[in-house]
Amino acid sequence: MNVIGIIPARLGASRFPGKPLEKMLGMPMVGHCYHRTHLAPGIDNTYVATCDEAIADYIRSIGGNAVMTSVKHTRATTRTAEALEIIEKETGKRVDIVVMVQGDEPLISPETIGATVCRFDDDSVDIVNVMSRLQTLEAFEDHNNVKVVVDINSNALYFSREAIPSPWKGWEHIPRYMQTGIIAFRRDTLIAFNSMEETSLEQIESVDMNRVLETGGKIRMTLTESQTIGVDTREELIAAEKLLRLDSVVEKYLAV
Repeated sequence: MNVIGIIPARLGASRFPGKPLEKMLGMPMVGHCYHRTHLAPGIDNTYVATCDEAIADYIRSIGGNAVMTSVKHTRATTRTAEALEIIEKETGKRVDIVVMVQGDEPLISPETIGATVCRFDDDSVDIVNVMSRLQTLEAFEDHNNVKVVVDINSNALYFSREAIPSPWKGWEHIPRYMQTGIIAFRRDTLIAFNSMEETSLEQIESVDMNRVLETGGKIRMTLTESQTIGVDTREELIAAEKLLRLDSVVEKYLAV
């Protein structure tokens, strides 16, 4: 099975422009994402998909693989799908599984990334999305954090930037899960996703995985107990850097 990791990254993010090249412990954030994906068990090759030459130049400078994609993408998944097609054309090899790791997830562990791959041993699974627990009411209500509710089989029911399930009876004892930017696809599922028009709930919530649910698809959620921070603000960058100082994985690649 040919499994690749693709990290979509661009400098023009509306909430935090330029964040992929913002330094954490002296290394651009996208560099941390690249190395941690490259270290993940089960990942054969890792690529960064970008429309910015500055990001591509940096990735190539550390010996990584960069794929130039269109500037028109508004979703990380569509950028990833374009990169997949380019990679297959350039390598002449068909890909079986694509693990997309957002370029603003510098704390994600290689083991968490790799754990998505084994979920495809179940033939009924076409998409796997990692989720983590939200520990505070502030984080639960923060619109920067995408919340997800799941069924008894850990399939996603809905994604929202609102606090779901409703905390109107109290929030402490309800399941509070946050979607992370680690989403794995079977190759044909990602291609099919990229061919569909955006849906209304996707646009309302600004969450592309709602496109899958709204059109009748399934997404298997897998829980990580590791702390994750999707960096959308400078404050989150500072908080993530503090946690990186205590992270043993960093030692495996900062000396490279």
